[in-house]
Amino acid sequence: MERIMKLFNREFSKISEAAMVLGFFTFMSQILAIFRDRFLAGSIGAGSTLDVYYAAFRIPDLLFTLGASLVSVSILMPFFKSKLKESQATGKQFIHEIFTVFFIFITFAALITIILMPFLAEYLFPGFNPVEMKEVILLSRVMLLSPVLLGVSNLFATITQAFKKFFVYALSPVFYNLGIIIGIVIFYPIFGIIGLGYGVILGAALHMGIQLPVVLKQGFKPSFTRFIDWQHIKEVVKHSLPRTITLSMSKIVFLIFVSIASALVSGSISVFSLAYNLQSVPLAIIGVSYSVAAFPVLVDYYNSDNHRKFMTHVMGPVRQIVFWSLPVIALFVILRAQIVRVILGTGNFDWSDTRLTAAALALFIISVVAQSIILLLIRAYYAAGKTWKPLWITLVSSILTIVLGYILVTAYNSLPLMKAFFESFLRISSVQGSSVIMLPLAYSIGMFINLILLWQGFKRDFKIDKNYGVKKSMVQSLATSTIMAIVAYYGLKFFDPYFSQETVIGVFGHGLLSGLLAIIIAIIFLRAIKNEEFSIFSRAIKKKLWKTKLDAHSDM
Repeated sequence: MERIMKLFNREFSKISEAAMVLGFFTFMSQILAIFRDRFLAGSIGAGSTLDVYYAAFRIPDLLFTLGASLVSVSILMPFFKSKLKESQATGKQFIHEIFTVFFIFITFAALITIILMPFLAEYLFPGFNPVEMKEVILLSRVMLLSPVLLGVSNLFATITQAFKKFFVYALSPVFYNLGIIIGIVIFYPIFGIIGLGYGVILGAALHMGIQLPVVLKQGFKPSFTRFIDWQHIKEVVKHSLPRTITLSMSKIVFLIFVSIASALVSGSISVFSLAYNLQSVPLAIIGVSYSVAAFPVLVDYYNSDNHRKFMTHVMGPVRQIVFWSLPVIALFVILRAQIVRVILGTGNFDWSDTRLTAAALALFIISVVAQSIILLLIRAYYAAGKTWKPLWITLVSSILTIVLGYILVTAYNSLPLMKAFFESFLRISSVQGSSVIMLPLAYSIGMFINLILLWQGFKRDFKIDKNYGVKKSMVQSLATSTIMAIVAYYGLKFFDPYFSQETVIGVFGHGLLSGLLAIIIAIIFLRAIKNEEFSIFSRAIKKKLWKTKLDAHSDM
């Protein structure tokens, strides 16, 4: 137990170390998320029940975004570090004030939403019948406890990240998904669809609880206080308001897309949500890990007026994101059917569901590189205290994305040639409800529009006078990705006679060998061109292994 607590309280000062820890546990969390979705798909299938679950999730999720931004790490971190410089007591009082105001606000907002839920559900999800609508309302009301718990957990995350305790912070999403899985496997068979809501609440409680011991050890137990400096709250709200609207826009886009999907064929919401969750795996491992790890360091460099270091620690992760994202995109696009079939293809999730979800995944995954860089650039803006520019850019791109979603779905259903092209290109001919794939396409186009606008704004605002090797990294990574896509494609054809496509093991082996062959060829190519990112990664792995060997010998 003592060793575990030491690990929980270990400080990670370097971005590379923090990113590795965050990346590893994000990977573990996403593995659990994969099992979560597999259990959902297998137990329920891509139909009306799963549609109800995903629809019911949207309103509590939006409330969390609206309320929890007050206690967001990216907003509170600069304030909290500033208070800590004054004294430990000042830092504690600041946490108490934020905790008190947030808890009262989010609880009140949740109660109001519970009352208004019937009106909200009927307006947002017009495609549900009366029975499904009743289930959406009930399930949403149950899950409205999660924004309160996750919001408090966000406050805890500010403390753990401020002291660079990334291990416990990285562990919390693992427990969140574990709670949801318990809801699917144990609560759902007992309580029915409401059991899925209980699982979400359990996951949120575990997300919060795992960070509590470290927070207490640092001496920052959140408590209610009557002595609130409203000037502090005003400053936090002033900075958090743009961020709140920025984050809310992405949630609103997703909510509206779910609303559009509710009016399509039954199961459309499920296909859209499952595909989005699958593309979130590489997004979380690559984009979230680098942006979260870089943020505390960016705050420190900006506050110390070290522009050179600040830009180096922005552009370095951008290169790494490009380096990792493009090959992942190539593999996901080529191996999409194998990925979806292995992960979700069980029980009530049939072959038509697999083909449609795989097509949606391919259209989602192409924007992972854009989404990852957006996360990093927005955090760089927040580290500099500039929160309004990302707001306006996100607002414009979100409106365009929503409009594009309606246009593409309408055009797909109205233009036979357009429908025939996408059905042929993505191999979903004769699959019912294929119009849902226009939503991930609109989403990805919107992400690239967002990135272009944000990148141009960032270059002007932070006076970037050189490319820091980003162009070279992008060209080399794009070449590597193209080679991987070609090798994986022909690998599937070559290995096809040796594997049965009727079993999970056969589909898994087929995709695994094709993917491994593509990765091996990519490594050979990267070594041949002496790619800098790959060289850095190789040295880091060798150093880590060498250190492990030395530690092992020293113990003998």
